[in-house]
Amino acid sequence: MANASVGPSDGTPGKRSTADLFSPVSVDRISEVIVEQMRLLIREGKLVPGDRLPSERNLCERFGVSRVTVREALRVLEASGLVQIRVGARGGAFVTRPSSERVGKGLAELLTLTPMTALDVTEARMVVELGILPLVVERATEEDVAELRVLVDQGLSALENGSYTMAMSAAFHVRVASSVHNPAIEMLVHTFHGPLLMSLQQAQVAAPLMGLRGAHEHLELVEAIEQRDVERARDVMTRHLQRTADRLANPDGEE
Repeated sequence: MANASVGPSDGTPGKRSTADLFSPVSVDRISEVIVEQMRLLIREGKLVPGDRLPSERNLCERFGVSRVTVREALRVLEASGLVQIRVGARGGAFVTRPSSERVGKGLAELLTLTPMTALDVTEARMVVELGILPLVVERATEEDVAELRVLVDQGLSALENGSYTMAMSAAFHVRVASSVHNPAIEMLVHTFHGPLLMSLQQAQVAAPLMGLRGAHEHLELVEAIEQRDVERARDVMTRHLQRTADRLANPDGEE
């Protein structure tokens, strides 16, 4: 789309105009239709991150609806991470790109409605976390390794003072996955964060010492990643996840 000066009603001379992209709507649940129209424009690339939407007044005129309806549609778009509302002299509604974390949280909410056991989650983790491990070993940067070491140190310190939680373990695994530097994988792991934490907490109830063993295995894993030793990393992760799976499958067994 060619750049064009925005009209006076948009208040941003010299910026690309988005006003002509919208058309009137005249059905029930009008705000939903407006939301879908904007989503379609974003999918088609006619609206791109950074674009400023027309003013509320201009949108009301374009859609042929009330200001209340436009505001409701913008709130929905903001909640989904597709629009950012800024205040002030340079404020307005701007198209943005939802983060992997935001998208992951939305998908995670859907997952919580799906019946699944902690063992189901752990089996899925063995497929996903072992599957991405070669990429982690290959692509992890010095910054990634340094941040993973910080998480490990925090976990070991927490073990010493009795404040270690499974949320710390889950955070470590999420950070390992982000070392792949693949937004699709990051989104997948963020989606899995809630079920992951649930499975870890159930495993801890069955075997309280698992946190101690797991935290030390986190250290082994970081060392293997730093040394680019994929076989050692796979061995550590397999042992780490298999013990959780075994504990969940046999909660009354000995530790």
